[in-house]
Amino acid sequence: MKYVIIGNSIAATACIEGIRSVDKEGGIAVISAENYPVYGRPLISYCLLGRVKRENMGYRPDDFYGKNDVSVYYGRTATKIDAAAKKVILDNGKEIEYEKLLAATGSRPFVPPMQGLDGVKDKFSFMTMDDMLALEGALSPEKDVLVIGAGLIGLKCVEGILHLAKSVTVVDMADRILPSILDSEGSALVQRGLEEKGVKFFLSDSAEKFDGNTAYLKNSKKKIDFDILVVAVGVRPNTDLVKEAGGEVNRGIVVDKGMHTSIPDVYAAGDCAEGFDSSIGSNRILALLPNAYFQGNIAGVNMAGGIASHTDAIPMNAIGFFETHVLTAGVYEGEVIADIHDNTYKKLFVKDGRLVGFILINNFLRAGIYTSLIREKTPLDEVDFALLEQEPQLLAFSKEVRKQKLAQQV
Repeated sequence: MKYVIIGNSIAATACIEGIRSVDKEGGIAVISAENYPVYGRPLISYCLLGRVKRENMGYRPDDFYGKNDVSVYYGRTATKIDAAAKKVILDNGKEIEYEKLLAATGSRPFVPPMQGLDGVKDKFSFMTMDDMLALEGALSPEKDVLVIGAGLIGLKCVEGILHLAKSVTVVDMADRILPSILDSEGSALVQRGLEEKGVKFFLSDSAEKFDGNTAYLKNSKKKIDFDILVVAVGVRPNTDLVKEAGGEVNRGIVVDKGMHTSIPDVYAAGDCAEGFDSSIGSNRILALLPNAYFQGNIAGVNMAGGIASHTDAIPMNAIGFFETHVLTAGVYEGEVIADIHDNTYKKLFVKDGRLVGFILINNFLRAGIYTSLIREKTPLDEVDFALLEQEPQLLAFSKEVRKQKLAQQV
């Protein structure tokens, strides 16, 4: 069997491991646009922050590819999938045949049209190792940084660079920071912590135009001078290869629960794919590291002839900014049960007799119990939810369920 994986990401790593769990001998080729072995992309901010050394960013040991008999084409991109001939064409003209193919093409930064942006000299994205290294080389204690985007990527960048710059200012069109994962109250708590560190925010606003190293804001009419610009507005899934090969694509590549695309013998996983979200009962992009791993592993097992499916994925985010730590899961619908103090925050969302989501800030104790209630769609009349409202604990479950959960942890 000839396996080809486009992308050298977490999903690709999981696919290799999934293949090798079934097929120990088939040839595996990985096409890697980056020149590095697989690394944890969320670690780039911690590397800038000094909490993680660059040599420790690897997601797998140095001998991972060798031990799994994987050929890696570093610094190469796939330009076409020829589904009829079952081959991938690379940017240097090389053709690689496949019997099973995984598209783990990830996503790319979205840069909205902004007048004068081309005239900004020192502008960066913040998604890859190369982005990190380029930004690090430009930073110094004398420089003011403007970040466009107050989402997950933009604020992790802020955390990583704050100690390396003179000042950091953030602009976002949304009325709050982290709008994709937090409600207004939770957002305000996290924003307060960042402002105490010196970060300045302009929300409900946007950069209307740039004149050299000056940004002009649309709504407030403020003028911001800066030395370095980081554009972290969002990402777009890389779907073009599969779409041009005839595969079904919505916002992401359409896959079933086994990660098959509509093209025979072609699979997709990770940020480029629309996986099944059990919290809403339909497919959508869940651009999360654990989800990318599960999808890639399932794809690999199925590519090698095994049987696996992805049925219990839910939106989850675990993220921290200095001393403030956030954990969220599920959807924010239904009745709200809140417990909010000065620096801790808990909101549980209950709908149709089930826990469907939560937001936790600086309050993570045994939060996996809440997550399991959402994943397993446990009816709350089967547990002591009054006890769980106060604190997630196994005593809220029946004796039989406690035994099962404890056995799963062994």
